[in-house]
Amino acid sequence: MLNKQFNKSLRSLFALLVLVIGGGLAIGSGPVQANDQQSSQQQAQAQTSDADLWRAIKAGEAGYTTAEGVETGVLINVAGNQGKELRNKYLTPVMALTVVGVFGAFLVFYLVNGPSKLSHGFSGKMVARWSKADIWIHWIMAVSCIALMFTGLTIMLGKHIIQPFVEPSQIPSLWAPLIYGSKTIHDWVGPLFILSWAVCVVKWMPLQTFKMYDLKWFLVVGGYINFGPFKGKHPDSGFANAGEKMWFWTLTLFGLFISVSGMMLVLPGLDLPREASMAALLIHAISAIILIAFTIVHIWMATVLSEGGMECMVSGYCDENWAIQHHNLWYDDIKANGSLRYKN
Repeated sequence: MLNKQFNKSLRSLFALLVLVIGGGLAIGSGPVQANDQQSSQQQAQAQTSDADLWRAIKAGEAGYTTAEGVETGVLINVAGNQGKELRNKYLTPVMALTVVGVFGAFLVFYLVNGPSKLSHGFSGKMVARWSKADIWIHWIMAVSCIALMFTGLTIMLGKHIIQPFVEPSQIPSLWAPLIYGSKTIHDWVGPLFILSWAVCVVKWMPLQTFKMYDLKWFLVVGGYINFGPFKGKHPDSGFANAGEKMWFWTLTLFGLFISVSGMMLVLPGLDLPREASMAALLIHAISAIILIAFTIVHIWMATVLSEGGMECMVSGYCDENWAIQHHNLWYDDIKANGSLRYKN
């Protein structure tokens, strides 16, 4: 009887110990589990917060900074990246194709067609056409324009067609001074071009108005074709033919675009937003492509494709037969009003 009571008491004591120990473990594990859950939630929130922050940065949203300047709070400029991609992916190859394509097309035309010859040959009598001031303006603008073309092409295309052949050689330091020199020349020659361009536009604009007879000039390709139904067709033309007028107005419009955008790019004191700077860069490149194309055409037409044409901008005089064939209406006018002057 005594043993049964002792065993019963012992079982009760054991059960009480189990309850006490189990309860203690339960009480001790509660805060641990809660802390683990809270830590996991904080980590998830931190990851979400970091993702949102990076998404906002990539979207171009501005933050806060104590640095002073234009858009200093923007870490990633979306418009700038998109503009750079547009320039590299599209404008750079278009510029290369323009140079090669236009020059190649006129080279083929010259080899097949030959130059536009004077129907009656050279007369030997030289007629005054350009003043000394006109010649100076033309050549200052021409030389500065060509310098800007070559340096601009080096800046845009050099890393694709020059740098790969220079850097692996024994003189890897050649590329750095070449690109730096091109940029320096481009920046300093620009104002000279702008000044001569402005004088040219103001001085020559009265001579560049389109007339109805200019349409025929385009229809017969200016009389430059030496075969087929166009052979020997010399359309009427005033002081400037239709092709020269189209070149002048192209130079006027896109010369304005390239001048304004160029000044926006080289004048740091303007403190322009990055979007405006990228827009200026794209406008500058597009204007350059158009002007380069027309400049190549102008050089071909004024030199090898026109017999006697180059002499006009060298001495200011043209052969009388050249004036009659290419600018007959102008020749008739100066002959009728008594302003025809021959070279002594």
